[in-house]
Amino acid sequence: MSSDPWGRVDETGTVYVRTADGEQVVGSWQAGSPEEALAYFERKYDGLVVEIDLLERRVRTTDLSAKDAMTAIDHLRQQVDEHHAVGDLDALRKRLDKLVEVVESRREERKAQKARQSDEARQAKEKLVAEAEELAASEQWRAAGERLRALVDIWKGLPRLDRKADDELWHRFSHARSAFSKRRKAHFASLDAQREESRKAKEKLVAEAESLSNSTDWGTTAARYRELMQEWKAAGRAQREHEDDLWNRFRGAQDVFFQARGEVFAERDAEQRENLTRKEELAVEAEKLLPVSDLKAARSAFRSINERWEAIGHVPRDARPKIEGRMHAVERAIQEAEEAEWRRTNPEARARAAGLTGQLQDAVDKLQKQIDAARAAGNDAKADKLGRELEGRKALLDQALKGLEEFGGQQ
Repeated sequence: MSSDPWGRVDETGTVYVRTADGEQVVGSWQAGSPEEALAYFERKYDGLVVEIDLLERRVRTTDLSAKDAMTAIDHLRQQVDEHHAVGDLDALRKRLDKLVEVVESRREERKAQKARQSDEARQAKEKLVAEAEELAASEQWRAAGERLRALVDIWKGLPRLDRKADDELWHRFSHARSAFSKRRKAHFASLDAQREESRKAKEKLVAEAESLSNSTDWGTTAARYRELMQEWKAAGRAQREHEDDLWNRFRGAQDVFFQARGEVFAERDAEQRENLTRKEELAVEAEKLLPVSDLKAARSAFRSINERWEAIGHVPRDARPKIEGRMHAVERAIQEAEEAEWRRTNPEARARAAGLTGQLQDAVDKLQKQIDAARAAGNDAKADKLGRELEGRKALLDQALKGLEEFGGQQ
């Protein structure tokens, strides 16, 4: 009989292994010596140790699933429990038990991690859905469309949730995209219809602009071209393939008219600049009549200057206010001299002025007496009130006296 600390071979060739539960039969060995039998089953034990070592390493260092790990552990435990090896089988069972704990712990960690990932994925998808629903109402068609396409790519990169939750979120997400697409399609359909209307309207404007291009009714036609330009802007844009061609025709017709008008106006401008020079000379001549000393001579001379002025014709528009203002100033000065002469020589007007002055002087004297009486009676309030009235009458009296002076004073 042969033995070692973990097993023995009896005289019949039966091999035993020692365990905490007592000796267990490992097998029968008839092919050689007992030592060879123990060595054979010890090698099988070593093989189990190697397999457990490898499994422990896989559990620690790889992403071996808990299911596959438990299958491997059960397979090894079955081999240990069948007692077909000689060695410390209880130690192997403890290692397998420990490994089960590690796998279960890893399972719980992965379960928690998966739950976290699922929660994060849910939050991320809910955020995508919320953004998609907000974009569904946008009218930034290009930017919103590009962003929605980007959101789809982000969605594809996120983990799936449970079917119900994932389907509900996807339904909302897809509905938001569809709603945006429908609105965008309707918008561009409406835009196409609007642009077609714009094209028709601009065709009419082009036709009218081309019909006016050879007109010589400069003012009326230029005004109509300005109106056509406003109508063009109000008509909106036609389709891209028509817009540039229509604009080139419209602008070209205007260019023909305004170029012809410009050539005519250039000749007219030269003539008007010459007229301005001549009128400036007349304005200088008229201004020499001031100040008026001989009214009759000044009136006659101005009439002669004005006749020559009217015969000259138009001057440039921007110079007209200034040059005409100079002549009007001379004309007003002569008119004022005439009015002053008339007032000075008009006896009826002088009499009315003298009468008004006398009435105002009587009123001032009367108010002054009333004020003095009120002061004497101690009625300061009445005196103050009459004083304010007196100031107004004095102001009127001063004006009347100045008017009377124009007639050479009182007589």
